[in-house]
Amino acid sequence: MLKTMNAPDYLNPGIEAGLPWHSMPVVEASAETLEGYGRLVETPDDCEVEIVRWPAQGWRPVDEGTGDEGGTIEGIFHSEWRGDLLYGRNDAVGGHYVLGYGDDPAKAREDHDEAPKRVLLWHANYHPDGGQLFFPLDQRPFVVPLALPGDDVTPGDFVCFRFDGSKGLYIHPNIWHEGVFTCAGRQRFFDKQGKVHARVSVDFAREFGLLLEAPFA
Repeated sequence: MLKTMNAPDYLNPGIEAGLPWHSMPVVEASAETLEGYGRLVETPDDCEVEIVRWPAQGWRPVDEGTGDEGGTIEGIFHSEWRGDLLYGRNDAVGGHYVLGYGDDPAKAREDHDEAPKRVLLWHANYHPDGGQLFFPLDQRPFVVPLALPGDDVTPGDFVCFRFDGSKGLYIHPNIWHEGVFTCAGRQRFFDKQGKVHARVSVDFAREFGLLLEAPFA
């Protein structure tokens, strides 16, 4: 398996044409199905974000009360379809991304407003320094692909969770994800996460030669 060493270009991923699609199982988000990944959130004010203490580099431990003082940062996460491209913008950390595609990236166009039938995911990441909250401000359906911790993650480890828009999602540290995917148009989410914002990536297109599919219907 090819190991990617450099951070990807999130706005110009340069995906090869004609890659096969691996369809993820889609399940309705609930307290039971999200166990191990995170939990549903009724109101953002009631959600505490976990912060992971900086790991010791050798045999000397990190001093008590230090290494986890960076706190959290808040902002709006925007998820927006422009034709066949799904864009994400995270105001909390100044991120701007191509989250996915509605069709083969080589055929993707932005000059139409047809509703997407799926999202094709090329990349995912996790945050070793803290958890993350996404709470829908527009109360419309959305989906979030997730996988349990482990750097040897494979496409078959991912599950796509479907939300009706009435509740938010909190994910634990080290959980693989890639933002939140609106099912049509544009959608805003309140985002709260660790301020350090360390990111570990998997590039499905280059490492596995495929894209992950989350069907909307």
